[in-house]
Amino acid sequence: MKQIALVPFAFAVGLLLVPAALHAPAQAQSADLVLCDRLAADPADPERPADVQGVSVIAKADVATAIKFCRTASGSSRRALYQLGRAQAANGQTAEALATYRKAVDKGSTSAMVELGVAYGTGNGVARDSDAARKLFERAAAAGNPRGVSNLAAVSGGGTSANPAQARAQLAKAADANVAEAQFQLAMMLADGEGGAKDEAGARTLFEKAAAQNHPEALVWAGSYAQRGVGGPEDTAKAKAYFTKAAALGNEEAKVALKRIECPYVLKDKTGKVMTNLCF
Repeated sequence: MKQIALVPFAFAVGLLLVPAALHAPAQAQSADLVLCDRLAADPADPERPADVQGVSVIAKADVATAIKFCRTASGSSRRALYQLGRAQAANGQTAEALATYRKAVDKGSTSAMVELGVAYGTGNGVARDSDAARKLFERAAAAGNPRGVSNLAAVSGGGTSANPAQARAQLAKAADANVAEAQFQLAMMLADGEGGAKDEAGARTLFEKAAAQNHPEALVWAGSYAQRGVGGPEDTAKAKAYFTKAAALGNEEAKVALKRIECPYVLKDKTGKVMTNLCF
């Protein structure tokens, strides 16, 4: 049931030392950068201004405008350069987006490192290169980017890593930053006792945190734990709610689990194969 997923926003990944000039005192932002932030800021980008909410997906109607203002602002802002890449990706301009991410990586954008790393990890627009992806994730993780940490642990195999204790520590950092995939992967390690002590209560808490962000697999596991009373009290109503959400997201396992809760009686054929569930 374990699944490892990279965590992109448009693609993903990498890391560079940041020139001292980029740490200069904050100055008034240009109107172009303000509009670029408003339309294309990444909610998970550590460089996103605190007063900017960001958008997980750039609205189709805003893509062209975002490209315009982010391109203008990118001359003096690496954040805008990264956001230009997001807008280009949202516009289906994969090659252009990757080229922009590379420029942003050269300027030290850890979010661009993550996006570029995901591209290499998945082969989206470039030849698949796991080593290149790992190096970019390592750089982003070393700079403290939560998605860099989560993706690095994922490409390290999560609990099947050569160093599961290290993978567990990396995932814990990203989980603390509320990265759903990291919470799910760490929960799996806690549940199995990989990389450290087994902790079913801790696993349940993490499954539920990831489930709160609509992580499909976490929803299924949170439902299973609630249904069986693992790591906490048995709660059929809560289990049904989790399975219902996961099923709505298209998770087939959740659909089966939900049916079993609603219709617990099983009809089997002569060979013992389950034919259907009966409701009374």
